[in-house]
Amino acid sequence: MLSVWLRAIRIKFLLASVIAVSLGLSLSWYAGHSIDIFHAMLTFVGVISLHASVDLLNDYWDFKRGIDTKTKRTTMSGGTGVLPEGLLQPKSVYLVGIGFLILGAIIGIYFVTIFGITIGLILGFAILSVYFYSTKIVNWGLAEVFVTIKGALIIIGTYFIQTQNIDDFTILAGIVVGILSSLVLFVTSIPDHDVDKEKGRRTLIIIFGKSNAVKTFLIFPILVYGIIIYGVVSGLFPIYSLIVLLAKPFLILALLHLKDLEKSENIIISSMTNTIYFSRIAGALFIISFLIGF
Repeated sequence: MLSVWLRAIRIKFLLASVIAVSLGLSLSWYAGHSIDIFHAMLTFVGVISLHASVDLLNDYWDFKRGIDTKTKRTTMSGGTGVLPEGLLQPKSVYLVGIGFLILGAIIGIYFVTIFGITIGLILGFAILSVYFYSTKIVNWGLAEVFVTIKGALIIIGTYFIQTQNIDDFTILAGIVVGILSSLVLFVTSIPDHDVDKEKGRRTLIIIFGKSNAVKTFLIFPILVYGIIIYGVVSGLFPIYSLIVLLAKPFLILALLHLKDLEKSENIIISSMTNTIYFSRIAGALFIISFLIGF
């Protein structure tokens, strides 16, 4: 049963939140602040809880709307399959999703009582976004924007908890990791295009069309590398941040496979896999750059 629940919360995708919190902590270290270990651990638990909540609620609502019963599931897309396969009951998934949301909220409220309104605003955005992601945000065509903002706010919030400051380089670094996460969402939504469109969703691949998949894909890495280069040139980021360029081979592979989108299902799976590798490795290298930059 534990393995089923781990599948339901998409354990491998939680790494995005781990990277985001880790970057916030590395930025704090880079800025010369000592790390409060207890608050760092609480931040990890709170953020991962909110991430697990949005995944569980997404599975619940996609099942209720009939999306997951129509999509062809892959290892990277189409939902977790635990509800269509009858491995878990919809009510249980919903309640556990709400439970994770409450846990994340409780931890957030603890930080609000200590650090004030700034964390309160971030927490409020997080709670509303998590709950309405699958029912409103995706329908409005804002899923990728939400993920970018969410990623940035995790880093800003983590940094603020450690330093009680918000700096320009923190916001820029947060946007970088937010875009990397959003790129994964964009690619993994491609196989679900037809069913999502039928059920009223408006992901970027639906808005811009499959024929423009490569052009739309390119927007994300161009923004990522553009921000990093600007950060290095302006002195906001250490020159070591350029090591993120080492992740480019996975980006190139993802693009090459995406160009052959119509050839076979395995092509898009390869593109999704390499996109995830690119996103996670680029995020990890970005974290390392601030640690060695210190």
